[in-house]
Amino acid sequence: METLYWKNNTLYLLDQTKLPHTIEYVECNNYKETIDAIKTMVVRGAPAIGVTAAYAMALAELEGVDLKTAGDEIKLARPTAINLFWAVDKVLENVEQGKDAVSIAIEMQKEDIEINKKIGKYGNTIIEENDTILTHCNAGALACAGYGTALGVIRAANENNKNINVICDETRPVLQGARLSVFEMQQENIPVKLIVDGAAGHMMQKGEVDKVVIGADRVAKGGVANKIGSLMVALAAKRYDVPFYVAAPISTFDFENNIFDTTIEQRDSDEVLKINGKYISKEETIVENPAFDIVESDLITGIITEEGIKKAL
Repeated sequence: METLYWKNNTLYLLDQTKLPHTIEYVECNNYKETIDAIKTMVVRGAPAIGVTAAYAMALAELEGVDLKTAGDEIKLARPTAINLFWAVDKVLENVEQGKDAVSIAIEMQKEDIEINKKIGKYGNTIIEENDTILTHCNAGALACAGYGTALGVIRAANENNKNINVICDETRPVLQGARLSVFEMQQENIPVKLIVDGAAGHMMQKGEVDKVVIGADRVAKGGVANKIGSLMVALAAKRYDVPFYVAAPISTFDFENNIFDTTIEQRDSDEVLKINGKYISKEETIVENPAFDIVESDLITGIITEEGIKKAL
C-alpha cells in the first residue's frame, strides 16, 4: 500500500482521512488540487507533505504555471511542516540548474524511503530486547513516502527480532494514532496497544513504557514542533525517567530560526466539536485547535536522523 504514487503525469494520494476502513486514492491532476489535499490532510506527515509538495511543483510545471508563484501558494498549505518549504525550494533550485520538476520529485520520493531506512537503522541501536515503545500521532510509512521515521525505528527493531511491544496514543482530535499507527502495526503483526492521550502519563507511572519515540514537523534551536499532545508526553517521560527520542530526517531541521518562532497551525473548530459529524458540545462553543505543540530541547534524549543520533539543537 503506497502513500502516494505518480502515473501518467497524475499524482495519486492515499486518502488518509478514510483509513483504516477504506483504502482509496485521491487523483490530483493539477497543483491546486494537490494543495487542497495537503490542507485537508488527505496526505499528512512532514516527509510525505514534502514529497507531495515536490509533485505539486511538477504539476505546476506541466500546467505552464510560474513555479515561483506556485511555490508561494504551496507553502501556504500548512505552515508548520518545514519539509514543505524545503521541498519547494529544492525544486526551484534544481529547476534553475536545468532539471525538470517531475524527475526531481520522483528522485525525492525514492530518497525519502532510503533516508527513513537509515533512520531506522540508527534508531534500532537504542531499542533493547523486550522494550515497550510509546509513540504519539503517526510517523510511519503513511507519514512518509514509505517505511517511516518513528515507526521506522520500531520496524527496524522488529526486523531485528527484538520482541518489542508498541503503545499508541489515539492522538486527538483527528486520531492519527488510533486510525493510522495502530493500523500500520497490525499490518505487520507488531504487538500494539491503543490508549487515550490522557493515559500516557499513567502508563509511565506504572513502569510500562521503556522508550518514547515520536516524529517531528520541525526541528530548530530550542526544541521540536510535533503533533499536539507531544509536550504532555515529553513532560511525563521526564518525570518518570523514560528516554524520549525524536526521529526525523535532516530535511526537517530549521537551522536558521528558533523553534518558538514557528507558526503553529490553527485548524477548524469542528475537528474538536464533532465526532462522526455530530456535535459533542454546543455549536457556539469557543474552541482553540492548535495542530502542533513544542517539545523543548531539555526534554529530548536524542534526535534520530539518517546521519546518526544527535543532540537537540
